[in-house]
Amino acid sequence: MLQTLLQLPSHVLYHLWTLFLFTKSDIKTTVIPITLLAVASAPLENIVHLPHVVFWVWFHVLQFDVSNQTLNPAEDEHNKRDRPLPAGRISWKHAKVLRWALVPLCWALSACYSAETVQASVALCILTYVYDEMGAAAGHWLGRNVVNAFGFMSFEVGACLIAGSNRHALDNISGIFATTIQAQDFKDTEGDRLVGRQTLPIIAPATARPTLLLALAAWSVGLSALWGLSTAVSLAFNVLAFAVGGRFVAFHSMKADQHSFYLYNVWLSVAHVLPAYFRFVASAPTF
Repeated sequence: MLQTLLQLPSHVLYHLWTLFLFTKSDIKTTVIPITLLAVASAPLENIVHLPHVVFWVWFHVLQFDVSNQTLNPAEDEHNKRDRPLPAGRISWKHAKVLRWALVPLCWALSACYSAETVQASVALCILTYVYDEMGAAAGHWLGRNVVNAFGFMSFEVGACLIAGSNRHALDNISGIFATTIQAQDFKDTEGDRLVGRQTLPIIAPATARPTLLLALAAWSVGLSALWGLSTAVSLAFNVLAFAVGGRFVAFHSMKADQHSFYLYNVWLSVAHVLPAYFRFVASAPTF
């Protein structure tokens, strides 16, 4: 009995690390950008709210990732072997139980904040089901991108509700995900092709990279105007967009696409904090 109690902390840490590994790859793609957007757009009402925002976003990312990674474990055997299932940290059966247990837990967590936050959580769980179990992830790239965009919109609404009180500040930014989401697909083409996933880089490799460059450029110009960026800030933001998009066009190896995706997430994070620039710089009173 005493030995079991002494081993309890190590068991708890083991399982907590397993949960983190489910979400590791989405910390930079979802948790950080969504948190930054909530802080800038809500805006953050109290610094005490920040850990609540981070945890709410991460917990819902966990719900999505466990669902996604239990669908085709064979895919991760080839290119993402550090994930919990291919690494043998959790069985597929137990992961499936966790997948469905997380749904009511997400709703219960959201109920601690507001009815609107619960609605955002319900929307996320439904969209996860549509994306994974109903096959949108493996369907036509356009439908996949639309579901992704609505999913990120739900993330943004929930995060902003927790950060502050304005759930209407995000209408002009969620479309970024629908038009640039293929940035995450280039590095995964090998695994996606193996499981029959129809992503844009697979079905239209000749146009996927140039259209991403155009989308990044268009969003950068549009957001610069929308948020009233100064000439210098706008120039830096647009140069970053062209550098990221140009790198996707110029370099095609899996390793290069991974590095380009990291830079894309830098651009995405910057795009998400632009509302703060508008709030505190562009619209600040001058004396």
